[in-house]
Amino acid sequence: MKIELATELDYSYIRERDKHLLERLIIPKINGKEIYILRDQEGANIGWMRYGYFWDNTPFMNMIWIDSEYRGQGIGQQVVRFWENEMKQKGCALVMTSTLANEEAQHFYRKLGYKDAGCLLLDNEPLEIILTKVI
Repeated sequence: MKIELATELDYSYIRERDKHLLERLIIPKINGKEIYILRDQEGANIGWMRYGYFWDNTPFMNMIWIDSEYRGQGIGQQVVRFWENEMKQKGCALVMTSTLANEEAQHFYRKLGYKDAGCLLLDNEPLEIILTKVI
């Protein structure tokens, strides 16, 4: 598996699959080096990861997606560790993410050393758990 920064060549792939990202933000996030594309050994796309900044200074992983046939193989852990290392190299000491309380992802992040830091409750939405990790 390869983890590569997204380029403008990945625009259509991201636009078609990431329904949580406003289309007008795709190119700025690509240019800001905030989207990684996951590729198999043959170079086919198998997922992506994107992040932004909480309070404009703390890296916040917004989305990690791995196609279903590649799940359960440790790819998610590789991607998170890769991103944490990238953020550490940029001088960051803390990273954040969140997940819905009704999703299994909360257990995934806790196994990787993330700690509950709070929650967000929006109308008609499940509880969103905020997680942090010192890197």
